[in-house]
Amino acid sequence: MRIERLHGNLSEAISTFGRVDLIHDNGIWLPHNHLLAGLAAEREIPRLVSTRGMLEPWAFGHKGWKKRLAWWAYQKGDLAQANCLHTTSETESENLRRFELDVPIAHVANGVEVPSYSELAMSRAIAPRKGKRIALFLGRLYPIKGLPLLVEAWARVRPRGWSLVIAGPNEAGHRSEIERVVRRQGLTDQVSFPGPVAPRDRLSVYANADLFILPSYSESFGMAAGEALACGLPVITTTGTPWLQLAARGCGWRVAPTLEGLEGALREATSSDAASLVEMGAKGREFVTAEFGWSAVAKRMIGLYRTIITGEANLHPAVAEG
Repeated sequence: MRIERLHGNLSEAISTFGRVDLIHDNGIWLPHNHLLAGLAAEREIPRLVSTRGMLEPWAFGHKGWKKRLAWWAYQKGDLAQANCLHTTSETESENLRRFELDVPIAHVANGVEVPSYSELAMSRAIAPRKGKRIALFLGRLYPIKGLPLLVEAWARVRPRGWSLVIAGPNEAGHRSEIERVVRRQGLTDQVSFPGPVAPRDRLSVYANADLFILPSYSESFGMAAGEALACGLPVITTTGTPWLQLAARGCGWRVAPTLEGLEGALREATSSDAASLVEMGAKGREFVTAEFGWSAVAKRMIGLYRTIITGEANLHPAVAEG
């Protein structure tokens, strides 16, 4: 396997290799995605496109007129020319099929790194927690994440002995909107915004929380939920994410992305004793280890690459999970 840092424009970068068997393009809408589609067609290189949730109903509707214009101008044609479309959940696959692109769709989930128990214990020791129990959100502060709704639900419950930590980078100035809701609800003593978390510090942030919340309106996978489960945290999320098995696995709550839905889950989670939440977290860790460990996911993705290169993905417009 060759791993190289490429230079120059896309055409020059591809020309670095004597032969390219496959182009795997992550994402859509951006100029380089469109250029890659043209280069792949021109050079007859098979192309796999990971849509990364960008065609989910909420995401497609956000700034909708721009996306509809781009869709008809170039994006629909670019996707229709792909050899295969990759999604990270069956829910995303179902939503993608409504576009009727007549292109094979393969569902291969993201891999999740599962830290060892000793790594988690060390992270807790480095940054020991003091005082209140912690409910954590970690991710982009952006409208799709549903954070004003989470704050409103938190205000209804006002769980005694708990604090809400909303960590992550501020995008499009959205943090100021969330902070306005916090002030309006009188929650400045319960809700904190530590800002972006460096990759080396993520484990410590998860390890020192008691509960993880991902209140998104839409997610193709919801990587932070997987990371939280891997760290032994029970998870509250919404039906806008593909984490269908949380309740069945006994490791969390999946509710409607509404005030009432989040309120009910918060009320139940924050009234649970510490031992119950730890037990739920252990079940979540087992679930992620079995279903999303990197070894199994890598084998599925390599299998998908081989299928596309050999042309098998062109046989039918629906490819089974690898």
